[in-house]
Amino acid sequence: MAGPSRWISRAGPARVAAIVDVWQGWRVPPTPAGQLAVPNLHRAARIEDAVHQLVERRLRRTGWRMNIVAYAGYGRPGWVRVMCRVLLGRPDTRQRGRLDKVRGWRSFTTLPAKHVTVHIEAGGVRHETQADRSGFVDTLVEADLPPGWGTVRLSVPDAEPVDAPVRILDPEVTFGILSDIDDTVMVTALPRPLLAAWNTFVLDEHARNAVPGMAVLYERLVTAHPGAPVFYLSTGAWNVAPTLTRFLSRHLYPAGPLLLTDWGPTADRWFRSGMEHKRSTLARLAKEFPDVRWLLVGDDGQHDQEIYREFAAAHPENVAGVAIRRLSPTQSVLAGSLPAPAGASSAGPVGQKWLSAPDGAGLWQLLRDAGLV
Repeated sequence: MAGPSRWISRAGPARVAAIVDVWQGWRVPPTPAGQLAVPNLHRAARIEDAVHQLVERRLRRTGWRMNIVAYAGYGRPGWVRVMCRVLLGRPDTRQRGRLDKVRGWRSFTTLPAKHVTVHIEAGGVRHETQADRSGFVDTLVEADLPPGWGTVRLSVPDAEPVDAPVRILDPEVTFGILSDIDDTVMVTALPRPLLAAWNTFVLDEHARNAVPGMAVLYERLVTAHPGAPVFYLSTGAWNVAPTLTRFLSRHLYPAGPLLLTDWGPTADRWFRSGMEHKRSTLARLAKEFPDVRWLLVGDDGQHDQEIYREFAAAHPENVAGVAIRRLSPTQSVLAGSLPAPAGASSAGPVGQKWLSAPDGAGLWQLLRDAGLV
């Protein structure tokens, strides 16, 4: 069966609309305004909603207003995935200049605007959707945008509209890079609880260190594969998306959509599952871009190898190779895992090239030797 990229350009409006309807099934539709959703929510989510409702009433009395935090989206000619979050903030926050130093905890002192109607203008067509109980919008809309970087305009009542960047993949592109963030492109020291908390909530964002050679590696890969997209997949919270975007830009990583998660209670459990987030995201990308073969980049300090191995076994046609940044023995022990055995590469579960090195320079050499560049 031909993938969406093969026939969506030949499809009429009705067929494109059908594609959008199918992919909307990947997200849980928000509760319509005025409809009570509390009985269907987990106890933790109900408590969170009650606290938010109390705080929201007080803040609105003091003049706090809605504003939109736009995230980079992606798509192909005919459709685009749009992601953003609607928050309440001080009326003057949009007039302030960018802070020179930003502590991590500031990213988590936010209040969502629940079930707000959001207007999306993409490719000259206006769409309407609704934010969920956490203020998030993650939706697929029809849009006839050319390949490359473009923008869609987002607006809510009583707030300034914002432009969200979107990466539209050329239907001819067959190679992409999907990268983990923590300890792969940025030294995060996860999952050590105390140090992770320090890095996330206290450490100034300019004090974060990049993993040696990884930015150069990614730049060489996108140069060797013109038009190849770079996606950054992490179990981190959407709260830190602006900080991560600035970090990637500051350290000269190629721009690309972030695929993060919402921390805190969900509709059916106390906390979201980071591993399930990565698994479902990989499966979604395989269906959205069936003709793209991904170079999966991660590290051996958490669960990247396990998740990539499962995905490679289930979708061998969508995996060009796996590149694992190997932590040092000390880093591995402190990160809560055993040191990786010696050896630069090994075969994947279904024959994919499985490469391992301690930094970007080592991975580049192995990728060249393996014929992936």
